[in-house]
Amino acid sequence: MTFHLRQLFAALALGASSLAAQAADITIGYQTGIDPTKVAQADGSYEKAIGQSLDWRRFNSGAEVVTAIASGDVQIGNLGSSPLAAAATRGLPIVTFIVAAQINAAEALVVRNGSQISSPADLVGKTIATPFVSTSHYSLLGALKHWNIDPAKVHIVNLNPAEINAAWKRGDIDGAFVWSPALGEIKKNGKVLTDAAEVGSWGAPTFEVWVARKDFAEQHPEVLARFAKVSLDAFADYAAHKQQWTADSAPVQKIAKLTGSNPADVPELLAGSAFPDAAAQAQLLGGKTAQDIAATALFLKEQGKADKVLADYSPYVSAKYID
Repeated sequence: MTFHLRQLFAALALGASSLAAQAADITIGYQTGIDPTKVAQADGSYEKAIGQSLDWRRFNSGAEVVTAIASGDVQIGNLGSSPLAAAATRGLPIVTFIVAAQINAAEALVVRNGSQISSPADLVGKTIATPFVSTSHYSLLGALKHWNIDPAKVHIVNLNPAEINAAWKRGDIDGAFVWSPALGEIKKNGKVLTDAAEVGSWGAPTFEVWVARKDFAEQHPEVLARFAKVSLDAFADYAAHKQQWTADSAPVQKIAKLTGSNPADVPELLAGSAFPDAAAQAQLLGGKTAQDIAATALFLKEQGKADKVLADYSPYVSAKYID
């Protein structure tokens, strides 16, 4: 083999190695919330737009996503407003680049049939599960505050959605504030006492976002822009065809398979959130989201779940990737 050919093969090997390294470079942490972007995820639309393979990792809660981002294992992650506020307050170097959903009925407090809970006052002394430092946890605390119920008088336990489903079947818990697919399952043997939409109207709104590590965002702004574009296209497709997204439709089947949800529950769960279009995203990311994060942080501090509140949360939000 000539020296020239050895150089050529070495260059090809190096190129293949670099490509493999690039493909393993982007790890995305997602959760099982029901939203239109799950269709794009299932179809590989993000990979096509970004131009390389992506490592999708499923997490049970936003707190787990935050830990993975902090360690550097995840570059882009999906989390709710409560873990977002907690992470930003601690100074985690992240930037919110798209609002994934404004949560309404997609998260709810369900009480088990036979639990002897018919009104909020009956929650006292009962065992209620929720994933701690999640949007559902925040909504539960917001509901208790609205009802003038001391959280210390309710046995609130920290369980992730899968654990909630199992504990519910065993009869270990009296109720739970959670999202899908656990929400769809526990509603079969329980009733909704309140949901995130109602709690939001009481002054504690919740939402989901996509965030990225700041160092990754600065090095790869085009990745975030393309990721946001695919997400917005998914929102637009749902908005235009939501009547066709029935239990047996292809989009709903893809969402159900990816999240482990019952297809029959998905249309209702989709309707339980709002998915902001580009114009709404510009308004939200241009100022309102930072204000909402501050309000969430203040509430968490009042509840003893945070040590402080920052004077300004705008460094943790950016609208430029929507443009």
